[in-house]
Amino acid sequence: MPVKKGQTLEIEISDITFGGKGISRTDGFVIFVDQTVPSDKVSARIVKKKKNYAEARIVELLEPSPFRTEPKCAYSGYCGGCKWQFLRYDKQLEYKRQHVAESLEHIALIKGVPVHPAIPSEQIFGYRNKMEFSCSDKKWLMPQEMNGENTDDGIALGLHVPGTFYKVLDTKACLLQPALGNQILEDVRDFIKHSALPVYGLHSHSGFWRFLMLRHSVAHDRWLVNLITASENREAVQPLADLLVSKYPNIVSVVNNISSRKAAVAVGEYEIPLAGTAPLTDKIAGFEFEISANSFFQTNTRGAAQLYETVKIYAELTGKETVLDLYSGTGTIALSLSDVAKQVIGMEIAASAVRDAEKNCRINQVSNCRFVAGDIKDLLSKLDVRPDVMIIDPPRDGMHKDVVKQVTDMGPKRIVYVSCNPATLARDLGMLKKDYHVSEVQPADMFPHTYHIESVAKLDRIAGN
Repeated sequence: MPVKKGQTLEIEISDITFGGKGISRTDGFVIFVDQTVPSDKVSARIVKKKKNYAEARIVELLEPSPFRTEPKCAYSGYCGGCKWQFLRYDKQLEYKRQHVAESLEHIALIKGVPVHPAIPSEQIFGYRNKMEFSCSDKKWLMPQEMNGENTDDGIALGLHVPGTFYKVLDTKACLLQPALGNQILEDVRDFIKHSALPVYGLHSHSGFWRFLMLRHSVAHDRWLVNLITASENREAVQPLADLLVSKYPNIVSVVNNISSRKAAVAVGEYEIPLAGTAPLTDKIAGFEFEISANSFFQTNTRGAAQLYETVKIYAELTGKETVLDLYSGTGTIALSLSDVAKQVIGMEIAASAVRDAEKNCRINQVSNCRFVAGDIKDLLSKLDVRPDVMIIDPPRDGMHKDVVKQVTDMGPKRIVYVSCNPATLARDLGMLKKDYHVSEVQPADMFPHTYHIESVAKLDRIAGN
């Protein structure tokens, strides 16, 4: 198909990628079009041309797909937070399951595995228990703002435009967090705008106000507010902390993280408590977890409970097994299995996460879990017991190949693999398939209105291996 950069074509979208872009195929040539869904007919301009594919941007929606729905958010299509809000939720679940199944077939070369329909999120709005908002000394204007009378491009506190570090929307409300979070967001924005100190410039790397992080406890409806600044200035931040705790009784803690690093990461080099004394706690599967400003915790609390229940079902524990939990984090999966296992051993590279896991065990009076800090590829060979069941919940990059070999050498009778990335799930299962049969896979949606999908795979050791 002859296609040139800058050319405008009328095309129909037939499929959708894991990254969320629509796909059009003509004579074997593939065109990826962002912000489109299957059965859309669009006019699209080619912005990038390669030998076997091209990328295009939608110019006009000629005939909308029946799978479309009206987005509730004013920033839909401009914000990187939830790119699929215009796609019906039932179709989101369908395509997410499809992406998992296709990854297994095309990457792992494993066919015939039952991939069940994705477990839907209990809530599709207001489900996030953690949000990070960036400060910028210049807000990015949406088209309607540029065409209107008010073209103020002043400071912003909000979310990023996809694929950029410096374009920040002045987000008035994010529908992915509970409503009170948006009230807190607005009060912080108003305070910062009237502050004598400047917001941080993403190009200049100078300024004071950097990020706002909000964390919410679903079980107790309590909030933690983390103000991230470029330097320490108690006089500047304390009035804001006092304002928030006096206005919102549900805020149990306000802290100030100090980050002088240029990297746009909302984690401080150190932390100063400002207001409130109670720790933020939440519950998953009946277990209580203490959450600090920078600790890891599943972003969708209700979804995590469903995910861990699937892990427990797939593990098929009777109370006699030794379970090895790789990439154990703060111990959430280990604790959720503690009541049906003889013992659970967690391995985690982050020492701070191990300390949190040990504290969570004390909070819940769990005595049959222990945790080891260090690189898993170095720890596995030193393990003093042989696990019956192994839980593997790696980061998005999946397992190191040395870890895969050591796992197969240890030979647990069952592996339950938890993944947030269908591609690395498939890659790792492909390396395990000589020794393990993939019995079934259960996708679980933790992030509605995005293309991201969690999956739990059940692997049983092949007899004789």
